[in-house]
Amino acid sequence: MSDIAKEAGVSVATVSKVLNGSDRVSLETRSRVQELLSERNYERRTGARTDLTPVVDLVLREVSNPWATEIIAGAVEAARNAHATVAVSVLPDRGGHGSWLEDICSRGTRGVIVLLARLSDREKAVLRSRGIPLAVIDPRGEPDPSVPTVGATNWAGAYAATRHLAELGHKRVGIISGPRDMFCSRTRMDGYRSAMEAAGLPVDPELMRWGDFHVEVAFKHASTMLSMANRPTAIFAGSDLQAMGVLEAARLLHLPVPTQLSLVGFDDIPLSRWMSPPLTSVRQPLAEMAATAVRLVLSDREVPSTKDRSVELATTLVVRESTAPPPRTLRRAS
Repeated sequence: MSDIAKEAGVSVATVSKVLNGSDRVSLETRSRVQELLSERNYERRTGARTDLTPVVDLVLREVSNPWATEIIAGAVEAARNAHATVAVSVLPDRGGHGSWLEDICSRGTRGVIVLLARLSDREKAVLRSRGIPLAVIDPRGEPDPSVPTVGATNWAGAYAATRHLAELGHKRVGIISGPRDMFCSRTRMDGYRSAMEAAGLPVDPELMRWGDFHVEVAFKHASTMLSMANRPTAIFAGSDLQAMGVLEAARLLHLPVPTQLSLVGFDDIPLSRWMSPPLTSVRQPLAEMAATAVRLVLSDREVPSTKDRSVELATTLVVRESTAPPPRTLRRAS
C-alpha cells in the first residue's frame, strides 16, 4: 500500500479509503489508485474482508425477460439461505462498465456474479485486488480458466432436442441459435450438428441461423425458413423466447404446430407450458445455476485457485404437445 500511495502521489490513508470503498476520494484519484492496484496485482489479506456487508452482486445485461427472472429468483433464495442478500446491476449495452464496477467496489460486496457478459482483464484484476470473488454464469466467450463458471449441458440438451425430432421422423430440421459469439449458442449449434450427423441426416446451412435469444429475430428467421420451397418440418429454437417467434411466424403462414411444423425450445421457462400448444423444451436449471454461483462466491473466502471450479448442471428434455411426426403431405406456407 505504501508503494501504491507513493507512486500515485497520495497518502496510504487515501489508498486505504479506495480499498474500503469510501466516497471521500475524488473520482480522478480513485481511478488512478485503482489502476495502480490492478497493474501491481494487489491482493488484500483475507482478514481485511471480515467486516464486509453480506451482499452478493448479480450483474446482468437485462432483467426484463423470464430467463433473467428465474436467475434472480434462484440467486435470492440461495443468498437468503446463507443470510446474505442480492443486489442487481444492469450492464449498459455499450461501454460504461466502469460505473457498475465503481458502485460494487464502493459498497463492500461479498462476491460478484456476472451473467452472459465478458469482463476485461482490468475489471477482473480490480475485483481480484479487492479480494472480491467472481463467478460467471454462461460466459459470453470462451470460459476463463481462472474464473469459476456455472453453466448447463448445452451440447447434450441440443443433442437431445434434435434427436427427439429425428426419431419422430423429421429429416428437414432447422435451428435458430443465440448470438454467434456466445459460448452456449455455439455449443447448442454443435449439439444440433452432432445429432443430425448421428441420425444420418444432411446438415443444410440454409436451415442454420444465429439469433439473439429473443422473439423478433427468431420470427424473421423462421418466416424466411418456412417460406422456402423445401421448408423444414421441424425447428429447434435456442430459447423459449425464440420459440415464441417461430410460433408466430408459423401462425401467420398458416402452418399449424405440430401437424405441419414441430417445434422445440430451450430453457423451459414457466411460460412454456402455457403456450399454444404447450412447448416441448430443454429444461435448463436456471434457478439452480444461480444458486450454485452464489454458493461459489460465498465460499470463496480466501480466493483460492479456481482452475477446477467450473460447474455444468444437467439439462432435461421435457416433451409436450408442440412436437409430432412430420406431416404426410407437406403444406406450402401461405
